[in-house]
Amino acid sequence: MNVDNLFKKFQEQRILVLGDVMIDAYLRGSVDRVSPEAPVPIVNLRKSEERLGGAANVALNLLAMGAKPILCAFVGDDSGGNTFSWLLQKRGMSTDGILKSKDRTTIIKTRVIGNNQHLLRIDEEQIEVLTTQEEVLLIEKVSKIIESGLDAIILEDYNKGLLTPTVIRSVINLAREKNIPVSVDPKKDNFFEYEGVTLFKPNLKELKEGLGVSFDIVSQRPSFEAAVCKLEERLKNEISFITLSEYGVFIRSEETNHYIPAHLRKISDVSGAGDTVIAVATLCLATNVSVEMLADISNLAGGLVCEVSGVVPIDKEMLRTEVLKLVEA
Repeated sequence: MNVDNLFKKFQEQRILVLGDVMIDAYLRGSVDRVSPEAPVPIVNLRKSEERLGGAANVALNLLAMGAKPILCAFVGDDSGGNTFSWLLQKRGMSTDGILKSKDRTTIIKTRVIGNNQHLLRIDEEQIEVLTTQEEVLLIEKVSKIIESGLDAIILEDYNKGLLTPTVIRSVINLAREKNIPVSVDPKKDNFFEYEGVTLFKPNLKELKEGLGVSFDIVSQRPSFEAAVCKLEERLKNEISFITLSEYGVFIRSEETNHYIPAHLRKISDVSGAGDTVIAVATLCLATNVSVEMLADISNLAGGLVCEVSGVVPIDKEMLRTEVLKLVEA
């Protein structure tokens, strides 16, 4: 495999990311005393920051790889929604797929960090599924984006109400009509709504919760693989890609049944690793990379972002270097 050619192909991909979006906000400062009003630390604020989060972080990973992401989602018709659009524009991404609703609140997750320690998180969100009217508007928007030409679609579910059964089925059907591969990063609520997708990527916890099963991945691998088979019987998906945290990843298709161990790394923060994995896996899917190599490259990408504190997109050159080592080994 020519790694340079592959990474050039990644840059040619136009990929729709449909899912729950949010703003990740950070308040950083120093702590040197406790409040006299309550036994809590006083943070002397030094820096505040707002970043794109949720499905938008998947889009950022695609952008970091040189691809062209098209993000499609609902935000509130509020100050948070305006900030979200501004953050997209700041990154050079289009806001054409972003819909605003007066009945929805833009999700903002604010983390308070003192002396480099995470002290508190404040969530601003009202989790409600889309109304019928909002579903229609979203499906119409997706249909227009599909008509403009796509190489793949990512459905990124954070259980915040955007990916309803109606939206999921409609988008999968639209993609099937155009022969566009669909990959899914699921959550428990709509776990079995993604029938017929190309690639389904739950983590181990989501697999267990979705199927209502329990086993130890180390000592009960036959039970794990039986669970994956059970999943595929329900979903009829082409590829099952299960992330196993410190145990690496597992991928299964008609051609392969493959475990890849985790690479030894200094783990700083696992936040956002799943976003990176689904983004890179979908790029591999869109460029017809073999199933085993898809898992290898995605596994490397997920590990690399875990070495960095906070939710950050993948470093393309670092990943390219790691893939070269893998191919040459």
